Amino acid sequence: MIYNPALISFFVSLIVTLLIVVVHLLLGINITKSEGVIFSILFASTFASVYVTLEYLIFKEINKIYAVLDKIKLKEGELNLKSFRKTKNIPIKRKKIYEEVYTYVTKKQAEIRELKKLEVFRREFLADISHELKTPIFAAQGYILTLLDGAVNDKEVRDKFLRKAAKSLEGLNEMVAELLTLSQLETGELKMVIVDFDVKQLTDDIFDILDGIARKRDIDLKYADNYKDVMVIGDPYQIKQVMKNLLENAIYYGHLKGKVTVGLDTDKDNVIISVKDDGMGIEPEHLKRIFERFYRVERSRSKDNGGTGLGLSIVQEIVEAHNSKVLVTSKVGKGTTFAFILKRGQMDHSHQLTRYAK
Repeated sequence: MIYNPALISFFVSLIVTLLIVVVHLLLGINITKSEGVIFSILFASTFASVYVTLEYLIFKEINKIYAVLDKIKLKEGELNLKSFRKTKNIPIKRKKIYEEVYTYVTKKQAEIRELKKLEVFRREFLADISHELKTPIFAAQGYILTLLDGAVNDKEVRDKFLRKAAKSLEGLNEMVAELLTLSQLETGELKMVIVDFDVKQLTDDIFDILDGIARKRDIDLKYADNYKDVMVIGDPYQIKQVMKNLLENAIYYGHLKGKVTVGLDTDKDNVIISVKDDGMGIEPEHLKRIFERFYRVERSRSKDNGGTGLGLSIVQEIVEAHNSKVLVTSKVGKGTTFAFILKRGQMDHSHQLTRYAK
């Protein structure tokens, strides 16, 4: 962007001179030949003053800054600090100004990118949550309206439709509860109760809970090794939610008559907890989005399984609250592995796992 100080000076001088002439005319003062010469001198002096001010005190520096910024732009329109610092013919005394401009511009570019991402996420989230809430509400409404239209008199139909309506409302209640959990995790309202506990025993309990679901798909729930006591430090109730979500996903997305394997690998300070299935795997374009709320790799299949699309979002929030991260590796047609790390705990036989029953 290059400014033209001469043009601006001309218009400023012209406006100033015309204003003085108009004032003279309004006051009824005749403009003589000598006054015309004075106005010409006024115009010239105003032009010179404005031009010098703009050219040497303002625009010269502005044009330098824009010229430097134009040189260091990348194809994507980003600024490159390395290129900026290597740009020649930058006066040393002006380096600080250029550095400040660079910092400001790059900061604003980052803010704009983040705001665009948040806007896209907001639109997608509102669309998704509207759809997800509408589905169980409309289903329950349909069953109840059918009963009100006269089907209530048929005992078999009545009982069947009431069960279906109740199931739809249970799914709605589960979704609202999970959204509340996510909100509490993000705001820090849900406080972690950190203790030493046996994650092997906790996983055994979840195996028992999910045994019926696994049997329906003829899936074998097993450990990668013959583990005994494996103590970790964390919130046992929240880690139970993590393991339950990961194991349910592994069962639903694993192959029929397949297996789901839990690994509890230890080193001096940590325990690496992994859940592996032998299912269809996740394609690379989906991997980076699987932790988004309501995102499903296969929407129809997830709906059949009754999933809300919030499980992995909750997993991520809980694991991050334990100062860890969820790692995902997957090969299409080979299966998927989710893993996270917890600090090793101390053995304490007096600690009971009754809290897991929450």
